[in-house]
Amino acid sequence: MAEPILEIDKLSISFFTRLREIPAVMDFSAKIMPGEALGLVGESGCGKSTVALGVMQDLGVNGKIVNGSIMYKGRDLCTMTSEELRDIRGSKIAMIYQEPMASLNPAMKIGQQLAEVPMIHEGISQGAAMKRALEVVTDVKLPDPQRILGSYPHQLSGGQQQRIVIAMALMSKPDLLILDEPTTALDVTVEAAVVELVKDLGKKYGTSMLFISHNLGLVLETCDRICVMYSGEAVERGSIEDVFDEMQHPYTQALFRSIPLPGADKNARPLIAIPGNFPLPHERPDGCNFGPRCDYFEAGRCDQGFIPMETVHGNDRHQTRCLRHEEIDWNAPLELGEQKVKGEPGPVVLKMDNLKKYYEVAANALFGGGDKKVVKANETLSFEARESETLAIVGESGCGKSTFAKVLMGLETATDGEILLDNKAIGNTRIEDRDTKTIADIQMVFQNPFDTLNPSMTVGRQIMRALEIFKVGKNDKERRQRMLELLDLVKLPRAFADRMPRQLSGGQKQRVGIARAFAGDARIVVADEPVSALDVSVQAAVTDLLMEIQRQHKTTLLFISHDLSIVRYLSDRVMVMYLGHVVELGSTDQVFSPPYHPYTEALLSAVPIADTSVQKKHIVLEGDIPSAMNPPPGCPFQTRCRWKDKVAGGLCEKEVPPVRHVADGHQIKCHLSDAELANMEPVIKIAAE
Repeated sequence: MAEPILEIDKLSISFFTRLREIPAVMDFSAKIMPGEALGLVGESGCGKSTVALGVMQDLGVNGKIVNGSIMYKGRDLCTMTSEELRDIRGSKIAMIYQEPMASLNPAMKIGQQLAEVPMIHEGISQGAAMKRALEVVTDVKLPDPQRILGSYPHQLSGGQQQRIVIAMALMSKPDLLILDEPTTALDVTVEAAVVELVKDLGKKYGTSMLFISHNLGLVLETCDRICVMYSGEAVERGSIEDVFDEMQHPYTQALFRSIPLPGADKNARPLIAIPGNFPLPHERPDGCNFGPRCDYFEAGRCDQGFIPMETVHGNDRHQTRCLRHEEIDWNAPLELGEQKVKGEPGPVVLKMDNLKKYYEVAANALFGGGDKKVVKANETLSFEARESETLAIVGESGCGKSTFAKVLMGLETATDGEILLDNKAIGNTRIEDRDTKTIADIQMVFQNPFDTLNPSMTVGRQIMRALEIFKVGKNDKERRQRMLELLDLVKLPRAFADRMPRQLSGGQKQRVGIARAFAGDARIVVADEPVSALDVSVQAAVTDLLMEIQRQHKTTLLFISHDLSIVRYLSDRVMVMYLGHVVELGSTDQVFSPPYHPYTEALLSAVPIADTSVQKKHIVLEGDIPSAMNPPPGCPFQTRCRWKDKVAGGLCEKEVPPVRHVADGHQIKCHLSDAELANMEPVIKIAAE
């Protein structure tokens, strides 16, 4: 048997404050063999990143390993001197962080930053280091490697920056690569390309990997084995097939019930959010940490003493931290969430007709000199949205989703075309010139709940301020009553009215944002990636809440997202955008089944799905979305399209395609012939049982 690259045994890590010791990780064990990838999953605060920092011996002044060992190739990292650790960090064990700019020096060219790594760790010459940098940048599939090496970090897109960070980690060909949420800040198509890249490079260099993520679908696609963490402890370990198909811990089961897998439906098969809240490290319950939120909790047994990891009967590579795992019928049909009646779409509330939004920018943006250039952020957007309907708007960063939202909100005015709210034109009326009712009718829920609340004002005061602006209630007493009703609406305790934002979790802050959006009985709510910053288990609760409020208030929901699994679950219709154009529009069923626009097909293929029975067509888009300042001629997607050769006469490179109606309510902007579209195969297939 080969020796493990990394073996963590009964590791416990605490952080010491003036008040108390805070145990962050307890009794954690894991093993990574040569060339193997281990996925570490769990909610924010469960201790995943603390484990990674423990391996790197980088816990800061307050962090301390209080028990256990971390063995790298048979040597204990915990007992090494600073000099020995310096030799290993970066050369033998490398780490890739969530935010690529945190790892790049903005004042140094990419080539210099990459060359530094082997020059420092291996003492090789600058010429040899630059040669290796060119080789590794080519390996991470970046276009024009020589130009990239001479660029500064700010001249690269987010996906390119993350590839450079991966290249930097690979410069000394490490034995172990730790990836801490390396794709959360990236578009789904870029994420698919980066994940593919990491897998290929792992095979090429024989690198072992510790892949930290909260995305179960990503772990399925990248890892051989998985370890599920909850509140500082590993609760289940095993191969991907063991854990995904034969789960043996209630928390793993609860996680899977709260993510939208194919077949989930907001009315017939709603997601089930995990009840209760994640315990704070110093408020953990006795016995099983998951006990207070568990469907199978047994008082007097699950809340007594320490619960060890146990091997699952008949499989010595599968372990669980559950006393009752042999008593639970894991094959019993999952209890369905309460079925909801589908709200019927009402009359058209919002209509966009050939909306265009152009920006004029100086060719030399830094100094304002040179000719003016036009950025075509939105190009002839046309659609309708009805009462009680959810219209999802999907596409990569830079496709014009947020620009359109700004024009709708009145933060920008349209260059051309119309926006009609109840047949009243609002596209050229700035927000300061709109009447109170129009402002109250169109509200927004933002992506990051942390940035949208005033840190110096109580939750109740912030909601009451919105009520004052919307002229709801005659006096403070009436407004306070309405504020408490809004807290009820978003399922927050009324006592939260006196809390400050810092005392709330991410999911609770997002609920306050939703309460504020509905303060003036909004008719249209623009939800801009409202759950992407939240944990998987919290996402289900917030999504379900939005749907419930929509049913009660007959709200029109414009849901901006790049997560197509959530879109499939909650939307009635889907609009796919690319470089300012609407390339496909139809009902959810129409957009998720062939014929597709080639871009929609690539988007669907890029979505990681946490289900071993799902087979996906493999399509990785090359290159990034082109600049709206310098769009390609003809079809905006032609530079990345795998179907382009099927169209005769180079038409894709000459003409913008016309909008074609392929079925009732289903339109595609593409030059492909009817016969080619009809021959398209499904991207996602669910294997027969």
